[in-house]
Amino acid sequence: MAIDTTETTSASPTAHSPLGTRLSTRDKLVLFVLCAAQFMVALDFSVLNVALPVLGKDLGMSQSALQWAVTAFALPSGGFLLLFGRIGDLYGRRRLFLTGLALFGTASLLATFAWDPASFLTGRALQGLGAAAIVPTGMSLLTTTFPEGPARDRALGISGTLLSLGFTVGMVAGGVLTDVLSWRSTMGLLSVFALIVLPLAPGLLPESRTPDRPRLDVPGAITVTGGLLALIYALSTAAERGFGGTDVIVTLVAGVLLLAAFVYIESRAHAPLVSLPMLRRRTVAWGNLGGLVTFSMMSTVVFVLTLYLQETLGLSAFETGLVFGVQGVMSAVAGVYAPKVIGRFGARRTLVGSLAGQGLFVAGLVLLNAHTWSVWLATAAISLASMCHLGAIISYGLTVTSGVPDEEQGLATGLVTSTQQIGITIGIPLLGVLATTSSDLLAGVHTVLALDAVIVLAAAVLVATGLGRDRSRPVEAEALGLR
Repeated sequence: MAIDTTETTSASPTAHSPLGTRLSTRDKLVLFVLCAAQFMVALDFSVLNVALPVLGKDLGMSQSALQWAVTAFALPSGGFLLLFGRIGDLYGRRRLFLTGLALFGTASLLATFAWDPASFLTGRALQGLGAAAIVPTGMSLLTTTFPEGPARDRALGISGTLLSLGFTVGMVAGGVLTDVLSWRSTMGLLSVFALIVLPLAPGLLPESRTPDRPRLDVPGAITVTGGLLALIYALSTAAERGFGGTDVIVTLVAGVLLLAAFVYIESRAHAPLVSLPMLRRRTVAWGNLGGLVTFSMMSTVVFVLTLYLQETLGLSAFETGLVFGVQGVMSAVAGVYAPKVIGRFGARRTLVGSLAGQGLFVAGLVLLNAHTWSVWLATAAISLASMCHLGAIISYGLTVTSGVPDEEQGLATGLVTSTQQIGITIGIPLLGVLATTSSDLLAGVHTVLALDAVIVLAAAVLVATGLGRDRSRPVEAEALGLR
């Protein structure tokens, strides 16, 4: 499949320097638009969490129904990622990106002015659908606009930093906005982001079109979307009620069967939604494993630390937010230096080293106890683990998308973002439940953190073995102009 990249050429950073490390004003604006959209979606994952109790009282939602404020967003945002990534490849990434932005902004307004639970949850579901269009197309626009090398490393470094920072900022901003204004301001903030980005995007972003448009793989689209929806529903519901519920068991089995059917269909489709040869690439398979582990295990750490800081140490929500605020600052610092590390050692080595570092610093959290000085250990360890986590985010994205043709970048980035969404979703129900159901919270937290560290360290070994030795010579940071 050939792609018409006529409009893309004007935005290519390689036109500005032989090494492609200096970005023109237009390049910076393109990067701002794409990263602002990604930050907005990342913010949506956490900005509402602190506001849920207040929201429930205002809208008359029961305690058990509050989980749907999160699940209503997670279902479509994770379930439709692969489908929308492929639709963007075939029919225009910019077009779908703009559609997603408009839908997300409108849905945020609906959630802001919701008058009952049904209208609010409808807004959340439409936000998730908009996010499913924004994330894969935004990432593929980034990787096709900035070619492989230092320019893409820098762009993905900034994007990865804002992704991590957005989640942390959301936790802090959600509490502040809810206390100062109301829970509605958290949704209003998202609509403001959309209104800022949407007018800028059409004149800046390049379009990509596939001249020979094959038929969309409808059976593959139905099975993978249904499978992901069922899997995310099962795991999200299990986080609240455990794995014993009939609906959890049925949807979990259905999800596995649908995804198995998807693999069978793709192996025989003439124009598959997912190229199985791509999944057999070592960089795609093992890179996504690294991404799945780093996201799922870090979301688990954040969850159990939130419980520990407030329930065991007695910190307020604001004080807990400050701990994660330090984590966010350190993640931003890591985002500045991660491209330099990647430029010197390569994406594969950086991914393995980052996973190992994340696992080791999480292991240090097992020393937490009920004494107040533990807050300093928690702050230092989570911040250092998050710096390694940020390095893993950037390097796994580079590992997966490197060497993938432009016409398949939407598919590759759809896999990357699906891994992110699924990782964020499965960590808490798989491990976090061990803390919430333990009769001794501190003992439960220790168990979760120990298992978390072991899983991340094991993943580092598996990814290192699976990727094999990177025989390409790492480019020195000085030569890339990154030092």
